Amino acid sequence: MDRPKAPIDELLEIMARLRDPQGGCPWDLQQDFSTIAPYTIEEAYEVADAIDRNDLDDLKGELGDLLLQVVFHAQMAKERGAFGFDDVVRSISDKMLRRHPHVFGEASRDDAAAVEESWHAIKRAERAAAGDEDASALAGIARGLPEWQRAVKLQARAAKTGFDWPGPEPVIAKLHEEIDEVRAEFARGDVEANRARLEDEIGDVLFVCANLARHAKVDVGAALRHANAKFERRFRAMERLAEADGRPLAGQPLEAQEAYWTRAKRIERGEG
Repeated sequence: MDRPKAPIDELLEIMARLRDPQGGCPWDLQQDFSTIAPYTIEEAYEVADAIDRNDLDDLKGELGDLLLQVVFHAQMAKERGAFGFDDVVRSISDKMLRRHPHVFGEASRDDAAAVEESWHAIKRAERAAAGDEDASALAGIARGLPEWQRAVKLQARAAKTGFDWPGPEPVIAKLHEEIDEVRAEFARGDVEANRARLEDEIGDVLFVCANLARHAKVDVGAALRHANAKFERRFRAMERLAEADGRPLAGQPLEAQEAYWTRAKRIERGEG
């Protein structure tokens, strides 16, 4: 009697079938690493969203979608003779064993901070062994990260050398300084001519905001997701209130729209 297939084997076979030039899916066959990469990033965010909503049933499905992305990339690499799914699994297993000597080896680490420092030391040794001669404290921070996440990582790495503000107050003062510089650029009057300078100054504001979140031990992505969700929730409430009054929200003067926004906030807070 044939043994039942492991679920992962079934998924690998499905992916191979979708990519089969003889009868596979036309859409799947047109894809390559670069076209699939945006979907991979999107699925990672979907996982984060399910976690944020504490929806474990949805999380199960989103993790499956993310796993499919790994399988898709591995199948395309296999077709090129580069590596396969088993190589991906073996690579991460070897990395976990190598980077946890306090669990799988003789090393001893008593707290999470020591473990993190050991992890980074092992990563530096791995880069050096691979011929990477970048000895900067900022070495190895991926350039493909969302920029807000890369900002936090750059700041955290720099902080390990002692280059950091002692607390949130000087960061807030710096934020006010950067906002004043943005205001000065707008005061010049010609936004189009000053676009590059505005981009630079607004970038400084965002960078300091990321630093403030780091000092507050607030995840920037989670904070922005919450802000987006709050805005969407309240704006949709505005639309419903306007519709109940028999007037579409679009096209109403800003003062009227702001009144709906205030009403939506009050209703959300249970103030009637």
